Amino acid sequence: MASKQEYGIPYTPLPSSSQPSQTVIVLTPYRRHRGPSFLSNLRCSLLFTAAILLLSAAVYLLYPSDPEINVSRIQLNHIRVLDSFKPTLDLSFSLTIKVRNRDFFSLDYDSLVVSIGYRGRELGLVKSRGGHLRACDSSYINATLELDGLEVVHDVIYLIGDLAKGVIPFDTIAQVKGDLGILLFQIPIQGKVSCEVFVNVNNQKISHQDCHRK
Repeated sequence: MASKQEYGIPYTPLPSSSQPSQTVIVLTPYRRHRGPSFLSNLRCSLLFTAAILLLSAAVYLLYPSDPEINVSRIQLNHIRVLDSFKPTLDLSFSLTIKVRNRDFFSLDYDSLVVSIGYRGRELGLVKSRGGHLRACDSSYINATLELDGLEVVHDVIYLIGDLAKGVIPFDTIAQVKGDLGILLFQIPIQGKVSCEVFVNVNNQKISHQDCHRK
């Protein structure tokens, strides 16, 4: 029996590499986060400071304030003290009051009240009608205060002493009350000025006066 011959493809093994295997690592670029620069901080600080200044200016300009009152003129018309068992006083003053609206809104004042007193006691007063003042505007108001035959009950001893000196001190107070119109709101405000007036009974003139606002 004839032998069977086997045919095949010869296998040759791959040559082994003498070099070791290498691992490749790819590094991506990393950008470090930087904080705000000096110029950015400076810009933010300047903007914040400017905003605070603008807000403060707006509050200062728009915040309602009382009207400014000054005594522009005060004149003695006459004074007479009847020396009797009960002294009586005849007195007449003419005053010009300046009312200034310092706000950026209109002002409606109800009246101007001018009073006169002696040694802290009110002797009489005069009241004028109200008016309207535009924003940042001024107005002059004339008032005449007269006392005719006023009987002095209190402080008679002081009055006799002042008559002997020839000078009588009087206190005058001018007061304005009104409403400041801001949009749809009415804010009540008032202004006051007081004066100490020294009257010379001999020459019928004012020897000295000192006024200050309250």
